[in-house]
Amino acid sequence: MNGLRVAIVGATGLVGQEFIKVLTQRNFPIKSIKLLASDRSAGKRLQFRGEEFEVKETSPDSFNDVDLALFSAGADISRHFSPIAAGKGVVVIDNSAAFRYENDVPLVVPEVNIEDAKNHKGIIANPNCSTIQMVTALYPLHKVNPIKRIIVSTYQAVSGTGSAAMEVLTAQAKTVLAGDPVTPHVYPHQIAFNLIPEIDVFFDTGYTKEEWKMLVETRKIMHAPGIAVSATCVRVPVYIGHSEAVNVEFERPFPPTEARAILVQAPGVRVLDDPTVNLYPHPWMAAGTDETFVGRIREDSSHPGGLVMWIVADNVRKGAALNAVQIAEEMVKRGWLGE
Repeated sequence: MNGLRVAIVGATGLVGQEFIKVLTQRNFPIKSIKLLASDRSAGKRLQFRGEEFEVKETSPDSFNDVDLALFSAGADISRHFSPIAAGKGVVVIDNSAAFRYENDVPLVVPEVNIEDAKNHKGIIANPNCSTIQMVTALYPLHKVNPIKRIIVSTYQAVSGTGSAAMEVLTAQAKTVLAGDPVTPHVYPHQIAFNLIPEIDVFFDTGYTKEEWKMLVETRKIMHAPGIAVSATCVRVPVYIGHSEAVNVEFERPFPPTEARAILVQAPGVRVLDDPTVNLYPHPWMAAGTDETFVGRIREDSSHPGGLVMWIVADNVRKGAALNAVQIAEEMVKRGWLGE
């Protein structure tokens, strides 16, 4: 059977299960597959392409006879096992933040900078979910009219924290509707019927790490170290789908009609923008899809060289599993991965 020998690390997690789904849906060329997780999850059985596989505990020997390893098991696991896998000749695509900011590790969104993946040294980093959808939408515009500054406010679904957070949202909503008090769990405050302007830890600057990620990753992916970025990241009571309100300042004025025409042709982007019929993206419709959706494209009334837009994507797919698989697909297509 032709194809790659693939390992999924963190196979029982939310993104790991999405890896399985995406690989199946896209008919990724696979010769064999290993489903790996922690000792707590070892022994579970998962379906892949109609067959049942036992989940094995991740160990150094797990990466023998593997060509591609898709990691989504947390930064600590990635830091430990990714170099081991890479040392065995495996191409690692890691969904954690463990290697994103290393100078010699490519940070890749295929629609933007797939060429960076060619120069990997065994490990390729998958960017943060909120960064992926923003640069997918903004890079086609940046190529035509360079971006000077980005102000972004995110509205991030609880699935970005994992399946436990999704369960907490459900439980808290039931508790609130029953008229009972909620005890915060997973998040520092109640998430049901609430918004929490805190994602990851706070820095001394007053920004959170999630907000800092959007600055650093945008510059690295777009090869644009001079872009100014200020983010405010907010957790919202939505299961799937991150949304972003983005104000962009360009070097010169950018008519919305021109920007819209560019985005209609942009890879991985789908424009939904007709306010006369209430057409714009929202997370409910984006869940389970592959595109990055853009709408509400308009002039920034506060700045003559600015545009405002609304960007939405499925954070578990395009923001995580799908983006990683697309990296691998493009590498196979270019002869950088496999025979």
